[in-house]
Amino acid sequence: MTKKEKASYIINELEKLYPTTPIPLDHKDPYTLLISVLLSAQCTDKRVNLITPTLFNLADNPFDMIELSVDEIRAIIRPCGLSPRKSQAIFTLSEMLIDKYGGEVPQTFEQLEELPGVGHKTASVVMAQAFGVPAFPVDTHIHRLLTRWGITNGKNVVQTEKDAKKLFPENLWNKLHLQIIFYGREYSPSRSPKMNVDFITLKIGTVIAKKELN
Repeated sequence: MTKKEKASYIINELEKLYPTTPIPLDHKDPYTLLISVLLSAQCTDKRVNLITPTLFNLADNPFDMIELSVDEIRAIIRPCGLSPRKSQAIFTLSEMLIDKYGGEVPQTFEQLEELPGVGHKTASVVMAQAFGVPAFPVDTHIHRLLTRWGITNGKNVVQTEKDAKKLFPENLWNKLHLQIIFYGREYSPSRSPKMNVDFITLKIGTVIAKKELN
């Protein structure tokens, strides 16, 4: 099976499973999405969604956010992990949004990636899900699956993103990255791969490393 054939098969199967792709992180606008994505680093979306209502009830915009102290933010988001770094990033990026963009979330990759705590993956999610700009955010789970499926050589997430963009049509990027995340959670979780139900891997014939089965 060539890479193009694999890509076509993946697209068709994921579309059957997930014809609609609701955004996993609860939010109401680009700012609350940005904060939620930042919080999701090394934390599950489910836990983020449990934490953000408390935070957003106090501050769902940068102007209100900077009225809180870093310590107050940290106390609320502590269950998400990395709270010292994330709380400082949330406070500082809120200040930057006010100072540089009038409190609005900028709509370019470059401007987003200048914000504290915002890397390329986070910027890609915001561009795709808040502004509808074609992007292919690659987290460790997408990287793992696309490597397993033979779409990329698996060297790093940067290469995986490039390989994915070459093979998958641009008009599908925003939806497809969510479909892959949903598939991974249901059929191929990283901690306990389900070889008997991970039918895409079985079809493509990629061998799962023994260490992933331990």
